[in-house]
Amino acid sequence: MTSFFQDILERQGVLILDGGLATSLEKRGHRLDPHLWSAKMLIDSPEEISAVHHAFLRAGADCITTASYQASYKGFSRFGFDEAGTDELLIRSVTLARDAVNDFWSDVARPNSRIRPLVAASIGPYGAYLADGSEYDGRYGIADQDLIDFHKRRFRLLVTSEADLVVCETIPSMDETRVLLDLFDATPNARGWISFSCRDGGHLSDGSPIEAVVDLCEHIEGLVGVGVNCTAPQFVNELITRIQPRTERAVIVYPNSGESWDAKNKKWAGTNSGESWVEMAEMWYRAGARGIGGCCRIGPEVINQVRSQIIPIRSAE
Repeated sequence: MTSFFQDILERQGVLILDGGLATSLEKRGHRLDPHLWSAKMLIDSPEEISAVHHAFLRAGADCITTASYQASYKGFSRFGFDEAGTDELLIRSVTLARDAVNDFWSDVARPNSRIRPLVAASIGPYGAYLADGSEYDGRYGIADQDLIDFHKRRFRLLVTSEADLVVCETIPSMDETRVLLDLFDATPNARGWISFSCRDGGHLSDGSPIEAVVDLCEHIEGLVGVGVNCTAPQFVNELITRIQPRTERAVIVYPNSGESWDAKNKKWAGTNSGESWVEMAEMWYRAGARGIGGCCRIGPEVINQVRSQIIPIRSAE
């Protein structure tokens, strides 16, 4: 797996990420299966996943994330897929994103200033498979070996795919962090980042100090970045100030809109940060974040505003 991540940072100074794939699909009128979210669309409507990828690329994303966050062998087995069938769906998620990038890059209407975008293969936490909200607290009640067995095959498959990066996202606990870092360490050519879900400006969802998990990342050669995602935007600036002094890797941030997912009632609750989200994104860049995008409820229009706001800052520096 080859990563051009550093090349983009050297040329542009910042990597603009995409936003929430699943919530963008919902906005297009789709009711997503709670156990698979966007991953179910790999079976039912792959063309809709492709349409969202195209929308984020046109909006200015330098990196799009595959629809594999909630794709797992256990999850797809509920729908009759064996391991080989699930392998095919995982590879399909990468192919859809790769084809979208190829289409965008061959489009004569794309801006000349753009750099060829990357594809990041998404790996969600064990809690995403449970679909009970535990991805936001990390209280799984299972052994480390169970986590290893859950993640290992998917991780290794995606590393050997045509994705530029593998990204472990919304990781809520110290235990799951250790398992995923061990997989990075043990898998040749694995390149990517890990990002954590945090409950405040200093702790993962399970209460672990952010400094402690960042320190665990420092001996992992394949990590190009470390950061936070699906975290309330008001906590991100403090998290950046805690992460940056402890790592030489790029700090990656892609928080949600400020709303939270009510797993029991299957609905969004809280307040959308609206226009202030883009203003906060500029603050994150000035604080040292070098990968910036959005998670749940952040669509292409916001990513377009973020790019328009941040790229000129870099050009003026």
